[in-house]
Amino acid sequence: MLGAAVPIVLLAILALFVFVVAIASIRIVQPYQKGVIERLGRYQRTVQPGLTLIIPFVDSIQKVDMREQVVDVPPQEVITKDNVVVTVDAIVYFEATDPVKLVYNVADFYNAATKLAQTNLRNVIGELELDTALTSRDHINTRLREVLDEATDKWGVRVVRVEIKRIDPPADITQSMHQQMKAEREKRAAILESEGDRQSQILSAEGQAEAVKRVADAERYKLEVEATGQGNAITTVFNAIKDAEPDDKLIAIQYLEALKVMADGDGSKIFLPYEATGVLGALGGVRELFNDHNGSDNGRS
Repeated sequence: MLGAAVPIVLLAILALFVFVVAIASIRIVQPYQKGVIERLGRYQRTVQPGLTLIIPFVDSIQKVDMREQVVDVPPQEVITKDNVVVTVDAIVYFEATDPVKLVYNVADFYNAATKLAQTNLRNVIGELELDTALTSRDHINTRLREVLDEATDKWGVRVVRVEIKRIDPPADITQSMHQQMKAEREKRAAILESEGDRQSQILSAEGQAEAVKRVADAERYKLEVEATGQGNAITTVFNAIKDAEPDDKLIAIQYLEALKVMADGDGSKIFLPYEATGVLGALGGVRELFNDHNGSDNGRS
């Protein structure tokens, strides 16, 4: 009876061994990973995401995360081209492109990437003056990405981008920069205020000049209209007189009526123009006119 139980135990042990071996031979690679399989210490193959079978106790697998990773570069002091010490830190974003190179060409990628970023950050910032470094972050980011991407290519890694988190000058430099910016803002405000006053004065002067011009145009137009009216009136009177064919007697009578109007004033003197002497000569004709008129009346009586 004991002899019959031994084979059963052996079979159970064998089944358990087979089960353990089967479990140990199954590996699952996630969708964001790739697997590097080694057999007895030598590279065997690279496997894609999914279910993978290996030989237990002979093969080993290292899984490599192919997602984009982040390396936070610790803050460090950097000397700029104009000998100003600034504190700079950055963030490096990378992704694996070749899992075999990433496994075999670098021992500790995160540490190596951090030291490499720090070194190149000092080199790039050291080529720039403080003002340029503070205003050229995009240039620094691009330059660092190019340098790091070239250096990490043999590690099977692609540097996606580099971002400078902060560049902090010393406290005294920061205070001086604030004072300079304040003075610059006050200067711009004074210039804008002066420019505004100048524009206001120019517009006011232009408005006054335009008003004077319009008043002058109105006065000129008024004088032109009045002169035109007077000219038309004189022309009409002249034409009427010309059409009536007046003689010296009629002119003398009109002159006497004008003198009568002049004599109705409060003045005690009457000034006659020099041309009046010629008209007075016609008064004799007027007298004769009246004499002829009276003589004809007597004859009728």
